[in-house]
Amino acid sequence: MTDNTLIVSPEWLATNTDNPQVVIIDCRFSLADPELGQKQYQESHIPGAFYLDLNRDLASSVGKHGGRHPLPNIEELAEKLSAIGINSSETLVVAYDDSRLAFSARLWWLLRYMGHSKVALLDGGFSGWKAAGYPVTNILPEPREGNFVAHLQQDLAVDIEAVKERKDLPRKVLVDSRESERYEGLREPIDPIAGHIPGAVNYPWQGVTDETGKVRSASEQKQRWTELEKAEEIIVYCGSGVTACVNLLSLEIAGIPDAKLYVGSWSDWCSYQIKSGG
Repeated sequence: MTDNTLIVSPEWLATNTDNPQVVIIDCRFSLADPELGQKQYQESHIPGAFYLDLNRDLASSVGKHGGRHPLPNIEELAEKLSAIGINSSETLVVAYDDSRLAFSARLWWLLRYMGHSKVALLDGGFSGWKAAGYPVTNILPEPREGNFVAHLQQDLAVDIEAVKERKDLPRKVLVDSRESERYEGLREPIDPIAGHIPGAVNYPWQGVTDETGKVRSASEQKQRWTELEKAEEIIVYCGSGVTACVNLLSLEIAGIPDAKLYVGSWSDWCSYQIKSGG
């Protein structure tokens, strides 16, 4: 799709890798092999790109409740963002991964949650960049001086109590972003309980992009959410609050802003079901 405030093309980024007002962040990650993303980054990345790790940078330690990827320590993340040259409300952050936005969208959402709206995702990810013939490198960038101060937009996130209170109210919609088989409870490869939160509707996050990771057009995103256009409030979840962010991006592109993330998602919901024996 054409460049806009949420998505940039490889062509655009190729002409802006040296732009002092742009910071590029590699978010590649593998749930099956948590060290793989950083290894891939060290071997080959977009010139000038820094690396942020899902587990170490974009989430905090797992507890009894809160899900598999709780929100990171905001002060610590703000320090990391400052150390790679990001200035609040000024720097354009361009994030990418190689998993159809699965992990870069988490950073996109986190930055917006921290009050920084100047963030876009690379269309087609790392594979799209390479397929277009642009250069890669294994040279790590030097730290850059920035000043990132978080201004939390707390209304963008909800917890389990808010989900319980709102999910059955008129014009409140709960969206499950996982694959249909997991939503339907036919299989559950990660969490201890299969199924979905009662009342949730299913919009698998993979539908936001095509098989190559290219973001579908704005008109296609709008069409995707037609049935929810009149919702008063949309709360989105997935397994652990990561891939749900891809659907939140889709809603934003479709012109349906202010949807909320249930950060703990199904993994948090499960933890209370186990506690109660239900």
